[in-house]
Amino acid sequence: MTLLHLPPLTSAYPISDTDVAAYRRDGHLRLRGVADAGEVAAFRDVIAAGVRRLSTEDKPLAERDTYGRAFLQVWNLWRHDEAAARFTLAARFAGVAAALLGVEKVRLYHDQALFKEPQGGHTPWHQDAMYWPLDGQRCLTMWMPLVDITPETGGMCFASGSHADGPLSDITISDASEEHFERLLPDRRFPVTAAVAMAAGDATFHSGWTVHKALPNTSTTMREVMTVIWFADGLTVLPPANPAQANDLATWLPGAHPGEMAATELNPLLPATG
Repeated sequence: MTLLHLPPLTSAYPISDTDVAAYRRDGHLRLRGVADAGEVAAFRDVIAAGVRRLSTEDKPLAERDTYGRAFLQVWNLWRHDEAAARFTLAARFAGVAAALLGVEKVRLYHDQALFKEPQGGHTPWHQDAMYWPLDGQRCLTMWMPLVDITPETGGMCFASGSHADGPLSDITISDASEEHFERLLPDRRFPVTAAVAMAAGDATFHSGWTVHKALPNTSTTMREVMTVIWFADGLTVLPPANPAQANDLATWLPGAHPGEMAATELNPLLPATG
């Protein structure tokens, strides 16, 4: 499909005060129909083609570690394909992010496709912002399935309210992070949401410090998900607190240094509707 025929994704998605309050209380929010069926269908082939072309995973599932079994992961599709860029840079999605963060504009951190293969493993409990040299309370991720999903295909679970406690671990996504949070979550008494069925184009939005995981894909079909991460415009780069953050600083904020504005060529200021 040519750019001319792709949906523009510029119309606003309505966010209510109730939505904002729920996001800020729980650290996550599920919204229905952020993109409609036709819009998702138009971008699904583009994103899936990018995953097939750019994924470097060549080992059978049985030969991978827990992280490798969790998903096929491809970053920054927007830099490789103009059609994918229309999805990642969409004003509608940026508008939702800005409304939930309570800011006028957001900047892109990066996108990533997360395709969980048939019989693919679980994604262990983790906090995204453990990887980011930014204020995790001012960052959020959209997780949008490009196909209808059920809990059995790899749905998401969240520990509600965990974002308010900030960093709870410096462990990367692994068996160790799963074990850490399996012990910690009951102690902190965070309610854990069950995975739910989602239609293609529904989306969850979660804060950088919200503890979350995804179930294994026990089905015979690929779980196709596209994610986009934004941060509030005006953030400064923080000194990396661990090797993962040092790597992210070099990768997603190239040339930026601690104390400087987070605003490199990879972090465009996005127009927002709404």
